[in-house]
Amino acid sequence: MGSEFDCCSSEGVILGVDGGATSTVCVCMPLLPFSDHRHFPDPLPILARAVAGCSNYNSVGENAARETLEQVMAEALSKAGLNHSVVRAVCLGISGVNHPTDQEMFLNWIRHIFPGHVKIHVENDAVAALASGTMGKLHGCVLIAGTGCIAYGFRDDGREARAAGAGPVLGDWGSGYGIAAQGLTAIVRAHDGRGPETMLTNCVLETLHLSSPDEIIGWTYADSSWARIAALVPEVVSCAEAGDQIANDILNNAVQELGMSVKAVVQRLQLAGEDGNGSFPVVMVGGVLEANKIWDIGKEVINSILKTYPGASPIRPKVSVLYLVFCSN
Repeated sequence: MGSEFDCCSSEGVILGVDGGATSTVCVCMPLLPFSDHRHFPDPLPILARAVAGCSNYNSVGENAARETLEQVMAEALSKAGLNHSVVRAVCLGISGVNHPTDQEMFLNWIRHIFPGHVKIHVENDAVAALASGTMGKLHGCVLIAGTGCIAYGFRDDGREARAAGAGPVLGDWGSGYGIAAQGLTAIVRAHDGRGPETMLTNCVLETLHLSSPDEIIGWTYADSSWARIAALVPEVVSCAEAGDQIANDILNNAVQELGMSVKAVVQRLQLAGEDGNGSFPVVMVGGVLEANKIWDIGKEVINSILKTYPGASPIRPKVSVLYLVFCSN
């Protein structure tokens, strides 16, 4: 869906944009005639890479998201010593693209930047993440847990399903935002007597350079950025590793939510077959799933998935380049 191209040209360059609620990355690559997703050059021929801020319009608004995309693509081309005229295709994997109307909006934005012959493809960032782990083949399930979270799955027959990814207001509690927000809530509850004391109080106050839990309320609502809240995940993890029960419970809840999201997608698509023992890839992407010294959220999520679906094959991508999405369509 959202496609305006076929991967056939061997001239010019493509731009791949991976946009999330924390950062947006654009890579510029030559458009090579890959015919088999199993035979990509290693390493991939990246001409330039640029990084900018959030491009999830649900988080920062349409104007800011559009400006970020324009900025990051222009910077990537500039670093490569190229201009817009050499671009043959643009692929965007953007968090917050949840409906055809979202795709149309992004397509229109990009169409105003590049000439009419440039092919454009817009997907949710989960599609690009899955392709990065399966080398372009859209089959299996991907779990993204960064500032936000989503589980997304595909079958070989084209059917797809998703779970979570609806944003913090609708309860993506396994996300970085969800973990950090629960940490902040625990501090407020401890302060006013509704909850038990927690190491999170001193840890977060020190990190934010605040003197009292009362100041957390003002700090929280001073800036609505999801990424700003999610940046406190390391404090929750460090307190859990130090033995704080409240922080430990928050992380356990996140593991349960993330595992549940994957299981919901696998069940809806029957990726594990009728008996639940079939094999399928589970691509794991995002800062929340990266290993920590003691509390390894990603490892715990994998263990949770394997208890229900022993044939699941966890994959941590070696590449995160959106070129793979082109060759999977």
